[in-house]
Amino acid sequence: MLSNPTMLCFPPSLTSGRPWTLAVLASLLLSACTPSTPTVTESPAATNNPMATETAQREKPFTVGLIMVGPKNDAGWSEAHFRGMEYVKTKKPEVVVEYVDKVNPSDRPNVKGSQVADDLIAKGAKLIIFNSDDFKDDALETAQKHPDVAVIHASGDYAWKEGKNYKNQPNLGNIMPQMEYGRMIAGCAAALTTETGKIGFLGPLINDETRRLVSAAYLGANYCWRNYRNKNPEDLNFKVTWIGFWFNIPGVTLDPTKVADDFYNRGYDVVMSGIDTPEVAVEGKKAAAAGKAVKFLHYTTPTGCNLAPEICVGVPVYNWGPLYLKATTDAQAGNFKGEFIWAPPDWNDINNPDTSAVGFVMGDALNAQQRQSLKTFIKGLGDGSINLYQGPLQFQDGTPFLAAGETATPVQIWYMPQLLQGIEGPSQ
Repeated sequence: MLSNPTMLCFPPSLTSGRPWTLAVLASLLLSACTPSTPTVTESPAATNNPMATETAQREKPFTVGLIMVGPKNDAGWSEAHFRGMEYVKTKKPEVVVEYVDKVNPSDRPNVKGSQVADDLIAKGAKLIIFNSDDFKDDALETAQKHPDVAVIHASGDYAWKEGKNYKNQPNLGNIMPQMEYGRMIAGCAAALTTETGKIGFLGPLINDETRRLVSAAYLGANYCWRNYRNKNPEDLNFKVTWIGFWFNIPGVTLDPTKVADDFYNRGYDVVMSGIDTPEVAVEGKKAAAAGKAVKFLHYTTPTGCNLAPEICVGVPVYNWGPLYLKATTDAQAGNFKGEFIWAPPDWNDINNPDTSAVGFVMGDALNAQQRQSLKTFIKGLGDGSINLYQGPLQFQDGTPFLAAGETATPVQIWYMPQLLQGIEGPSQ
């Protein structure tokens, strides 16, 4: 077990049968970035008035630089981060967000994330957010080059003392929702609605993160297939096809449109998206219009079902707003801490936009009975009566992931070296 689980911010409800209470918005990063004294004309009485001082500080502009791998309106991953900073601005109008999107090898060849960060810092940014796993080294380089600037990598593990890649960089922190729960719920919803027993997962590239998320989706699907559908697990066909990146890069990745079509044309009647863009929804809508009985699950944004609401099973939502609000507030006050934050759902209300890092929006394709089963599943995850990270579980090659009765540690879950047995598709 971890020597300091509180630093991990990972609830034992993922790793034990006991419920656990955690403030989602724990302190994030440590920085020497102390806001300068605001230029405000005040009377002597106002200068000694704490409320007046607080108001002056709150109204002083504070610039945050947001660097996104995809477009801000991708209807997926990057849009969720952009919405997260819009949420911050509703709470703190003095915040100025300078963003650069589409920072990737296709849209901006030979442009490094760290170069973009340098430009934003030159414009006055005192907090830099990198929104993709691919920016991990750019985030570290930026933090090292600018020790007076707070840096967040949304993903990654350089700030995790118990992790395998810890770097002692006080102004660099990692933030990630516990997406595994969202994927478990999505997998359950897929299993509740499939009529063929064939669930497809359109995956991005292959790494520890994507392996653990696909595996979490399978665990949720397998549990609900057996327990709510009373089906034989051998009759569940769960397949992942990887395209090679977070979205389509012509000539580099597989075409996600073709991959989605292949699923729908081969009898996979529920397809889950694991990429940043909405091809699964778009092609699902076309397949349904052609008479196929298909459904889909989108990814990350609460508006994901809007693309084709009548065939949408639901959307696992990852809510960056409260996390970014806390980070911004701490940066303004000079209280940043370089911590690893793996933020859980608020099990009292997983769709509360002010408290929950992970949620699930149910779609129109779920009927009343399926909705009730899904609510029962979510309740079990929250109170610990359902623990899917408990053995026996095997990897694809038959080697053990967890022995009988063993529960996974956060490290075991985060660094998932293979997909789990029962999933069709490569692990490497």
